Amino acid sequence: MPGSDAIDFQFLAEHSRDIIVRSEMDRVLRYVSPSSFNVLGWKPEEMLGKVVDDFILPEDLPVLAAAIARGDDSATMRMLRKDGSTTWMENRAQLVRDPVTGEPAEWVVTLRDISERKILEEALEVQALTDGLTGLANRRAFDEALEREWRRTLRAGTKISLLLLDVDHFKKFNDLYGHSVGDDCLRAVSAAIRSVVRRPGDLVARYGGEEITVILPDTDLDGARRVAEQMREAIMSLHLPHAENLDGEGWVTASVGVATALALVGGTIRMPESLLIAADGALYKAKHAGRNCVATALLLAPDERAGGIRLVDSVTV
Repeated sequence: MPGSDAIDFQFLAEHSRDIIVRSEMDRVLRYVSPSSFNVLGWKPEEMLGKVVDDFILPEDLPVLAAAIARGDDSATMRMLRKDGSTTWMENRAQLVRDPVTGEPAEWVVTLRDISERKILEEALEVQALTDGLTGLANRRAFDEALEREWRRTLRAGTKISLLLLDVDHFKKFNDLYGHSVGDDCLRAVSAAIRSVVRRPGDLVARYGGEEITVILPDTDLDGARRVAEQMREAIMSLHLPHAENLDGEGWVTASVGVATALALVGGTIRMPESLLIAADGALYKAKHAGRNCVATALLLAPDERAGGIRLVDSVTV
């Protein structure tokens, strides 16, 4: 039946919940299905004659350009709704060639709203990076953030500080009060730390057991020491009983190791591990200095004369 393909296309397009568009090779929209109004708030006639790029979030235009350059038939990007909001859309494109010349003639594109799927994916990603007990970032999130922040520190030539906190005599606490109360203690300690560490770029993570670590980008040793002291005092102010903690006069306390690395010429990619080792060493010093205190370590990038990393450490009570 002549014209049946065109009739079938129009029927499918006008009854699809997805948006179906047709554009010539210049990406100017020549057909837009009615579902554009339900999904994006734009009537088809408001989109016709415009370039599809006008409806894509500018930050995501490189995604579309890269997909076209690679010859991919799909891409995921955010599109602009008429009310100014955005929604995640999956773009599936089919290149149609001229039946006579074989030259590219137009694009037929199916746009599917995947915003609910994106919300679910983001929620699952957050869950995968969160410690179930304390609600802090977990070890995986910490490892990724430390590597990322160290690379940024090297590029910017600035500094980064790492805090490693350990609840004093926590095993004795668990033995005395039980693991359930021990879990409550860790939750309270975590909340106290979060009340102190508030900058958007900082990260508080449960490193393991009763150890909690804090990444402080672009923070020097004095600034990191102040944050560590505030954390220690916030935990003391909880007034959680710990009869076996004689160092803390019968209250829950914590020791903190602070390490700061300065990015200098000659920095090494092993610095994230060195920073963690230094913070652990400072924590060891704090515990052997009587607990419930802060110890620090400063890392300087190696140079030819030093032959390795130089450490300067101190302890504050």
